[in-house]
Amino acid sequence: MKFTRRQFLGSTAAAVIVGGMKAQGTVIGANNRIRICTIGFNGQGGSHIKDILAMKGDAEYVALCDVDANVRAKGAALVKAAQGKEPKLYKDMRDAMQDKNIDVVTVATPNHWHSLAGVWACQAGKDAYIEKPISHNIYEGRQVVAAAAKYGRIVQHGTQSRSNGTLIRDMKLMHDGFIGKIGESRGYVYKNGNRGSIGHGTPGPVPENLDWSLWQGPAKEREFLVNKDRKKPGLYVHYDWHYFWEYGNGEIGNQGVHEMDIACWGHNRGLPISVHSAGGRFGLDDDGQAPNTQATTFSYADGSIMTFQVRNLGSFEEADGGNCGNSFFGTKGYYVRGKGFFSYKENKGGAREAIPVPENAPKPPKGDKWQRFFAAVRSRKPADLPMSPLEAHQSCVHCHLGNIAFRAGRSLAFDPKTERFADNALNPQLTREYRKNFEVPQIA
Repeated sequence: MKFTRRQFLGSTAAAVIVGGMKAQGTVIGANNRIRICTIGFNGQGGSHIKDILAMKGDAEYVALCDVDANVRAKGAALVKAAQGKEPKLYKDMRDAMQDKNIDVVTVATPNHWHSLAGVWACQAGKDAYIEKPISHNIYEGRQVVAAAAKYGRIVQHGTQSRSNGTLIRDMKLMHDGFIGKIGESRGYVYKNGNRGSIGHGTPGPVPENLDWSLWQGPAKEREFLVNKDRKKPGLYVHYDWHYFWEYGNGEIGNQGVHEMDIACWGHNRGLPISVHSAGGRFGLDDDGQAPNTQATTFSYADGSIMTFQVRNLGSFEEADGGNCGNSFFGTKGYYVRGKGFFSYKENKGGAREAIPVPENAPKPPKGDKWQRFFAAVRSRKPADLPMSPLEAHQSCVHCHLGNIAFRAGRSLAFDPKTERFADNALNPQLTREYRKNFEVPQIA
């Protein structure tokens, strides 16, 4: 049975009542297991399935949802092999939202679906783990925050570093002034590998296994493009949508949002008052729209700054460490993720002196992203989550601001309280034109 958006929203009252009942008691399910449905699992969603199946006992798969019939079949076989029973399969997530046997959805669709799936889940009385970024634009993220609060749902963002025990300890030390006041923070993403040319697309037939209209969902309906350059079924499907504004958020909103989240976590200033971003798509002959080289600077009300770099052409081993990293510079020292705290003073050998973590510092808490998510689902306490929906939203806002400034080609003034630009001509970019029946409802 198919639902229009109006029919779907009108039928969620009973589901919300069920959700309210679960909020006061334990999760309903066989052997007290949390009953899961993953939505979209050709890529990262496949990791969701494997990770959750490996946990054994805490949760079980009762359903899977994907717009690609071939992907659904593979997922069903994987779950059946692990659990001995094939899950119920859905093509349209609106049908999955109506299934009262589902307690939790994990969402790993393309970015343009993330927020709508999250809001629908909350309205249907289900908790949600939403892959990064939690939104495709700033308006959407604010609606997810509001939906989680209004419907009393547990919503976790898929930036797993917030569950890293060492980072939790070190961030607390920085917030408490261990290296003084942070004046500058930086993050960077120099991913290479599959970040090369994505080729060119030409109009062609939609594969029989794919519901192309449903895949597009909230986005403007476009014709399917075949990608013959890379011998793939489509230009957008199943990964390269990241580099088109209609569906993705470029590299800053792909791998970048992981590092951006850490940068925002450590800098701890909320939203900026201005942003500037520049760069381009260099060295690639393809149809991609988003930059593969991008430098962004955020300024905050107290005068501090945060910089973020994307470079996919290639890189060298950064002093910060690896192809992705973060550094925080305080008045008394600095911190490098993965390496620790350092003094600005040099030792006799010319190297920076390490600052040891205090012996009485709190021990890093245990538990990975899934353990912490399921613990919050059971306790019904948002405080048990590694991050709040609001913190997730603010990290993603930084990515969106960087892209808007990049496309505008100039510095932009931003009001962190209203989440609007000083230049009203830019405010339409806070949201998008939604396809009928796929609008992200305004809750905030």
